[in-house]
Amino acid sequence: MEIKYSLDDFPVQDPQEEEFSASDLTWVKYGSSEHHVDDAALIPYDRVEAFISGECLNAEHPTRFHIERGRKREKGSLKEYKSDEYLLYRLYWCSFGPENYGEGGTILPSRRYRLNTRNRAARPQSMRGCTCHFAVKRLYARPSLALIIYHERRHVNKSGFICHGPLDRDAIGPGAKKVPYICSEIQQQTMSLIYLGVPEENVLQTHIEGIQRYCGSNPTVNSIASQYVQKLGMIIKRSTHELDLDDQASIRMWVEKNKKSVFFYQDSSETDPFILGIQTEWQLQQMIRFCHQSILACDSSFGISKLKYPLYTLLAFDSRRHALPVAWVITRTITKQDVAKWMKALVDRIHGVDSAWRIDGFIIDDPALEMEPIREIFCCPILFSLWRVRRSWLRNVMKKCGHIEVQREIFKCLGKIMYSIWTKENPMDAMEELFQDFVDQTDFIQYFKAFWLPKIEMWLGTIKSIPLASQESCGAIEGYHVKLKLKVYDDSHLGALQRVDWLVHKLTTELHSGYWLDLYADESGSFPSVKEEYIYSTSWHRAMQISDDAVTFDDKVHLFAKVRSQKDSSQERIVWNPGSEFALCDCPWSIQGNLCKHIIKVNMVCQHKKEYLPSLSYLSFQDYMLDLWKTPMDDSLSLDLSMAWATQMQDKIQRLVELITSGDVTKVINKLPLKWAGRKGRTSSGKPAADKKLQIQKSTAKKKSRKRRRLSRFK
Repeated sequence: MEIKYSLDDFPVQDPQEEEFSASDLTWVKYGSSEHHVDDAALIPYDRVEAFISGECLNAEHPTRFHIERGRKREKGSLKEYKSDEYLLYRLYWCSFGPENYGEGGTILPSRRYRLNTRNRAARPQSMRGCTCHFAVKRLYARPSLALIIYHERRHVNKSGFICHGPLDRDAIGPGAKKVPYICSEIQQQTMSLIYLGVPEENVLQTHIEGIQRYCGSNPTVNSIASQYVQKLGMIIKRSTHELDLDDQASIRMWVEKNKKSVFFYQDSSETDPFILGIQTEWQLQQMIRFCHQSILACDSSFGISKLKYPLYTLLAFDSRRHALPVAWVITRTITKQDVAKWMKALVDRIHGVDSAWRIDGFIIDDPALEMEPIREIFCCPILFSLWRVRRSWLRNVMKKCGHIEVQREIFKCLGKIMYSIWTKENPMDAMEELFQDFVDQTDFIQYFKAFWLPKIEMWLGTIKSIPLASQESCGAIEGYHVKLKLKVYDDSHLGALQRVDWLVHKLTTELHSGYWLDLYADESGSFPSVKEEYIYSTSWHRAMQISDDAVTFDDKVHLFAKVRSQKDSSQERIVWNPGSEFALCDCPWSIQGNLCKHIIKVNMVCQHKKEYLPSLSYLSFQDYMLDLWKTPMDDSLSLDLSMAWATQMQDKIQRLVELITSGDVTKVINKLPLKWAGRKGRTSSGKPAADKKLQIQKSTAKKKSRKRRRLSRFK
């Protein structure tokens, strides 16, 4: 066939059918400096939508086309141009490609065999590596015409095999074209329910209800959906974390097959330590959503003594202030150079999606962590969370001291060490008092001197130098830590703790599915029981359900407070040392070393009583603000700037407190100052005459549209 290099000899084709496809056109071999030799045809621009619709209705390969890339030019922007230059360019790709989640992914619904991996494709029925794609150009010289360049007309993968539709050999018989489209939401919902052990009958019912929202009720669809759920459940039950007997080789295979969920990987060698950074696409979306101009926290050393490599978790706080894991890093190294590597890779990945993304603060829980990479890469202030040291001290007090009276007094003395940082007392004096008063508690004193005394100055210095995180955030981080511990250590194969692939399997299946379902249930209301359990999964939210009337105090010396049970009014819990974050409760949750709802509720009530000290985070904030006040020279510009920042911060905090404590949001909104905003896109009618040159510049300025177009829309 003759190859043409100019559009001047191309006939304009306009089929009479309402919708037409490539088979209704006569194709010409076209070659230019921009493209290789491809099939091309010229049609009216207003018939492009009809062509795309016709291509989607291909009987052998039913599909949809999405816009993979696009470019646009303004009329008059080119002084010299060729016959195939464009005003508007769109590259359309079959929605079963270009990626192939079937390669190294989970078993697809249309496969008769299982690939040995566990990659959970976001759209397993769509992404099969189809290479069918074409370009549409609205011609610069003739805007009423569109040039269609078909780069690949066959619906095949890179190997040349048909990859979807009734002609696919691996499809489920001749009814494969009737398989309903399963969006990522339904797919992840079904997998989450299976991973969490929900009975198959309930999973199938929920799965069919989700599909019917898209394609209605259909017995054939229900039958195919039933087969899909059964196969998916069988695959998950038979899946194993061991892709290879050698753990290191198994991790390499997992990384190779799950590239979309890995943001950084460094294999161990003589010079480099092992680092594996995991973040699924869903976690990436939540990190962008909840961390932008908000707080990012970390649980830095989970499993440091039991796992082969400790787990470092990055946590976002969702709309209910629950800690949500948005990235996992498995490594033992905490050096500045290595930490900077994976942090930079993570931030670069986020900025690749949203270049304006930034956080307002980073909460750490260990002073041994390198802070310089956080300040350089995240460009934000650092806060410190006391939940780890409080939990460690309380657990060892309960374990090594036998009597409840001794336990509460020792824990009270430990609290004095922390409070002395801001009460102008010497922490070392409080520590010496602890050693003298409890010299007979040899087990605990020996533990404290061996484990904490060598590094106590580092801890106290860090806590003094940076602001403290609130009790609410500490409770949320602790809630995640407890849930992670139950998931990871509640396993019959405890010998697998020394395998990294087993940990990766746990994180990316059960834990990931649990948090996905929790957030989905909370936002959609689909699973009321899951939503209720999720809402009250932290001690802070459970404490909010306790009324103030249920808390009573010892009026004499304020030694304890009593909290009446909401379910059984005859039961009470005693909180010793009320008003302190180092209070001790006699409930089982507190005895296990956790921050319980009774302590949080008592401290909430104590905030409004003058005889109790403020919270540690408030004392830290107050001390930090006073330091800022002392820094500027008197009558200097620095003093004005500091005053402006302090006033702005005070105003924001006051409005936030009003918003949280007020029962009616409209009352808070009515107090806000009125702001005038200019209206965009107004006509010139009724406006004063502007400079003509300025009007021309505005009319030729490039306008940006943030509206999402339909996949098959061409405008």
